[in-house]
Amino acid sequence: MKITPNNFLGIAEIAPTEAEALILPVPLEATVSYGKGTRKGPEAIIKASQQVELYDHELGYEVQDQVKIGTLPAVDLGDEGAEGAQNIIAETVKPWTDKFVLSVGGEHSITPALVGEYKKKYSDLSILYFDAHTDMREEWEGTKWSHACAARRCQDNHGIKNIVWVGIRNTSLGEQQYIDKNQVNYGNKYDLKKIISQLSKNVYISFDIDVFDVSTMPATGTPEPGGINWYQAMEIFEAVTREKNVVAADITECAPIPGFHGYDFLTAKLAFKLIGYKFRK
Repeated sequence: MKITPNNFLGIAEIAPTEAEALILPVPLEATVSYGKGTRKGPEAIIKASQQVELYDHELGYEVQDQVKIGTLPAVDLGDEGAEGAQNIIAETVKPWTDKFVLSVGGEHSITPALVGEYKKKYSDLSILYFDAHTDMREEWEGTKWSHACAARRCQDNHGIKNIVWVGIRNTSLGEQQYIDKNQVNYGNKYDLKKIISQLSKNVYISFDIDVFDVSTMPATGTPEPGGINWYQAMEIFEAVTREKNVVAADITECAPIPGFHGYDFLTAKLAFKLIGYKFRK
């Protein structure tokens, strides 16, 4: 009987120091404000990834043959809330910022800690922010570290003014004064050339899966109708990884639905495709 390693894609384990791409599970669930379950997201994504076919028909090869992919242990957050988790997440990713770290959450409040460490290395860092929501609230439900404040914390706490949003369908009146509306792509409409031109040389991708239309991805805590579809996400991934230096990424807000593994698999395949595009030969 073949034993599948309990890591991303089920491929042979390698030391993190040897890897080019690292998967970092971050099972944070501290400020979810509607549906719950993000704590279980990373484990479900990694388990589903072991069913992903390693051959990418678009690229023409098995991805793990072209890029060394490792899996880090899940971040141990204990009972920390979103604010307390920031230092733990930052300290965990800090040794690996010379590599492409793809963090899988977990709620979207993991992003500021991750972005902050890459900003120290790349002063011009911009964020390509896939989300149904702008996440630019100053605070939400009593905390500035809510998932609803993730982009605002990246801007205010880490000095990243260049954020380009894709898939937005829900934002508040109060958030509008902090947004460069020229850099917001609403619903399933966007100008690909404009997105590329607005991003700096070095880009961090933050991907909340509620950017997808709810009919494509219902396994998330704050779903919205009318978002982008799978092929639109692939089009943007292909273009931005070709034109820019994508230094790291996160995929967040997967809240597994018991008995419906397809949504976990979609999220795992999303991570697989992003790595494939990033390291294409």
